[in-house]
Amino acid sequence: MGGRDGLGSGADAPEAPFEARQVELHGHRMIYRAAGTGPPVVLIHGMVNSSRHWREVAVRLADAQTVIAPDLIGHGDSVAVRGDYSLGAHAASIRDLLAVLGVDRATIVGHSLGGGVAMQFFYQFPQRTERLVLISSGGLGREVSPMLRGAALPGAAALLWLAAHPRLLAALERGGERAAERGWSKAAYLTAIARALRPLDTPGARQAFLQTLRSVIDVRGQRVSARDRLHLLESMPTLIVWGERDGTIPPAHGRAAHEAIPSSRFETLPRAAHFPHLEDPEGLAAVLADFLATTEPLRIDDADWGGIVAGESGAAASPNPDVSSATTEAPR
Repeated sequence: MGGRDGLGSGADAPEAPFEARQVELHGHRMIYRAAGTGPPVVLIHGMVNSSRHWREVAVRLADAQTVIAPDLIGHGDSVAVRGDYSLGAHAASIRDLLAVLGVDRATIVGHSLGGGVAMQFFYQFPQRTERLVLISSGGLGREVSPMLRGAALPGAAALLWLAAHPRLLAALERGGERAAERGWSKAAYLTAIARALRPLDTPGARQAFLQTLRSVIDVRGQRVSARDRLHLLESMPTLIVWGERDGTIPPAHGRAAHEAIPSSRFETLPRAAHFPHLEDPEGLAAVLADFLATTEPLRIDDADWGGIVAGESGAAASPNPDVSSATTEAPR
């Protein structure tokens, strides 16, 4: 089933909303979750997160959108392979997943590393991108938390094995809970560290994490930047969202990107740190729903791209004429 009329694998009975589903891409297992009916929205997680972490946001959007959340290769329940974990490779895997599901174009939403993947998806496949949403996104400045810079050092694999020990994770979580009860401002950071380390309990997951991390971060900070290409988003409906308590990637990166994209929107969430979809899913979903309801999706054709890259005013295509009457059934 193709285009914007529907997606799915042809099974007779519908699957439960936002339960894991599986496709095979190039001989490897890729997991995704989906829910809802309407124009498609793709939710891309960050490092050591997975599609399941989008659940509370997805169910709030599902009344008006078809929400599709993949597990990036090597993350969540998707297979960890020896291969390419660059932003471009992740973007291509998402393109292939959407093609298998019969989705031609979608709103692309990315958190942290997923924001970098989302920007790369737009850059590689502008014809498939209708809107772009960046949540506490990577790729917009060098600064990043010392923990991530340290993970890029040689020998980090052994340290990760120690850090992901269940007893240490339990102690971090207990420490975060006690710190929150006492009103310590860094409590959320302890909880975030424990949450980030918990999925790294297998050698394959740790290797995928390190390969992905080192493709975008070194000891000096983020080594991949999209700032020289933000001008390409001049006509693309773009939303930038940040947790006001983010200690992993500074909110200043989002503000600077917003200034570089005059047509963009910038929203902050006071209750959230680096994981707004987990720390304030209701607030994030409300911001996303408002953005989706008050913007028109853009359609870029091949003939438009040369003018967009060259910076020609008005080169981008007009709002997508197919959207107003389109409905997309949840995958089956």
